[in-house]
Amino acid sequence: MQFVYVLPGWEGSAGDSRVLRYAVMQEGGLKVLQGCYYLCDNGYANSNGFLTSYKGVRYHLKEWGPGNAAPQNPKELFNMRHTKARNVIERVFVVLKMRWGILPCASYYPIKTQMRLIMACFLLHNFIRRQMPNDPIEAQLDMNVDYNSVPGETDGVEFVHHVEPSSEWTQFRDDLANAIWQQFQRA
Repeated sequence: MQFVYVLPGWEGSAGDSRVLRYAVMQEGGLKVLQGCYYLCDNGYANSNGFLTSYKGVRYHLKEWGPGNAAPQNPKELFNMRHTKARNVIERVFVVLKMRWGILPCASYYPIKTQMRLIMACFLLHNFIRRQMPNDPIEAQLDMNVDYNSVPGETDGVEFVHHVEPSSEWTQFRDDLANAIWQQFQRA
């Protein structure tokens, strides 16, 4: 429940994929190790380093609630698990907005000041997450998450340098979905 990269300053109307492409391609931008990936919603392309759910396949957790059928195929199971994992992402934004009341409100500060305020809120959030074993904001949400991970060394490691859909990445997602499905059926 910490942020690894923040890119303030874009207009709210800018498309998610456009901002992501910029973040990955700029010098000193978002670094994604080859072979690793971030979970993304369908506002992004399913591409190397960024794994999205299947479009047009059910995925809302409530669709598998009590009395509803279990996932019927690899894509449905993949989407269900993808959504469960992505809930942490949504949760960290809720915690951030609860902690820093200035974030969910309209701001009339100059854009440069707004960007600095946003960065300060994100940095302080990460600092608090690292220093406080029991975060009172987290306690308000009744969740217990391990947030003591530390990034490792990246010398000599290859990173993702562009964000474009590819048949290889689609095949990777299909293979992952099938592996999850096979494990699910054995259980």
